[in-house]
Amino acid sequence: MLAGELYRPGDPQIQAEQGANSVWLARYNAAMGLPEAQRYELLTQHLGRVGAGVVIRPPFSCDFGYNIFLGDGVFLNFNCVILDVVHVTVGDRTQIGPATQIYAADHPRDAQTRHEGLEFGRPVRIGSDVWIGGGAIILPGVAIGDGAVIGAGSVVTRDVAAGVTVAGNPARRLRSGS
Repeated sequence: MLAGELYRPGDPQIQAEQGANSVWLARYNAAMGLPEAQRYELLTQHLGRVGAGVVIRPPFSCDFGYNIFLGDGVFLNFNCVILDVVHVTVGDRTQIGPATQIYAADHPRDAQTRHEGLEFGRPVRIGSDVWIGGGAIILPGVAIGDGAVIGAGSVVTRDVAAGVTVAGNPARRLRSGS
């Protein structure tokens, strides 16, 4: 799974890891009223990397947690979902709006392979100083360059170059002055 190869999500080890993650998520999401420093401490105990000053407002959802790598000053607003079957990396000072969904989990295009219950993952890489508007969806394998802007509600199906603004479904580059 971690190498991006086909795997069975019902595998006992995977199920155990997701179960442990569910316990952690319940604890983290119940900590909504706690001071930011205490929530930060919970993040550092579970995610792959948590840079200085990271804020994730509960409720938050993810598959495993240990595949999420957040740079310094990253902010995720309420109701974000990260399907982290492989690495999801977010650069420094990136801001992610509410209800954004980041999918590293993917499914075979071949119906027979899907029927066999196999899945795979493709890493998602989001650069530094990116702004992702609320309700955006980032699909598996996408890379978003430093300083890019993703419009609210956009579905990002392809890589976004550094400094570019995209919006829509599928997300497309906006013309200058838009």
